[in-house]
Amino acid sequence: MPDLVFYLLAAIALVASIAVIMVRDIFRAALCLIVLFMSVAGFFLLLHADFLAIVQILIYVGAISILIIVAVMLTRDARQGYPLDNYKYVAGAVGILLLAAIAYGILNTSFVNFGGAPPEQTIQPIGQALFGSGYVLPVEIAAVLLLSAILGAIAVLRDK
Repeated sequence: MPDLVFYLLAAIALVASIAVIMVRDIFRAALCLIVLFMSVAGFFLLLHADFLAIVQILIYVGAISILIIVAVMLTRDARQGYPLDNYKYVAGAVGILLLAAIAYGILNTSFVNFGGAPPEQTIQPIGQALFGSGYVLPVEIAAVLLLSAILGAIAVLRDK
């Protein structure tokens, strides 16, 4: 069953990543990026990395994707077209070289199978390390900073 879920998530991630590149509408590309981020969170869940899956959903799906969508919606009236169309062959060549380097790295790496799930949960020790050993104040400061950034974004959007 985990193999079937892995192949399903891999297919979803592959289709979503190709759609991010191929879709002409940037808003739909951002939505495909959200699907890609969710499939990566699914991979983390398959690896029993609960904390990383939750962080992936909160940070990438919840924050970065919304930031991209808001930026797209604010710049919707920007000039259409691709001014750097001259570099598409150079970008294609760089992409092929990057693909070759990644394939070389994957094929020449000996991967180790640890043979199962970790013996304990991952979220509880991380939570105790963050909140039990004096990191409560930095986490609260980060929360206040994020709240002020959200309020600033709302103030900027209201002026338009």
